Amino acid sequence: MDARDTAIINQLQGGFPITERPYAEVAKTLEITEKELIERLENLLAKGILSRFGPMYHAERLGGGLTLAALHVADEGFDRVAEQVNRFPEVAHNYQREHHLNMWFVLATETPARIDEVLAEIEQKTGCRVYNVPKIEEFFVGLRFEL
Repeated sequence: MDARDTAIINQLQGGFPITERPYAEVAKTLEITEKELIERLENLLAKGILSRFGPMYHAERLGGGLTLAALHVADEGFDRVAEQVNRFPEVAHNYQREHHLNMWFVLATETPARIDEVLAEIEQKTGCRVYNVPKIEEFFVGLRFEL
């Protein structure tokens, strides 16, 4: 990753324009071409430096469901279970934590009822009990990882 990649990541954390040619608009602010911006983003994704590049939707406002879930996974099976959990298209993020409940993930579903169905499917697939931790109150935290 070079200085230009760093500038791209820092710039895009602040938002993405809703215009006819958003990549061209961002590229202009970075003093590169639209083509170079797209190629660099594709490269960052291919190398795994970025795990995802795309919009963040508020699932609940769109009629969907959203929850946080956790499970305990034995150390020797952690990678296998993480792979199984991440195969579910509804899993948005997956984090390892130093705690008895050592795997946490965010689940976004098309309908609120689908949350319980997907959690049950994950339990069945992994053999691990899944704890559903739905939000009680929502807070907005503006988070940036300036590089």
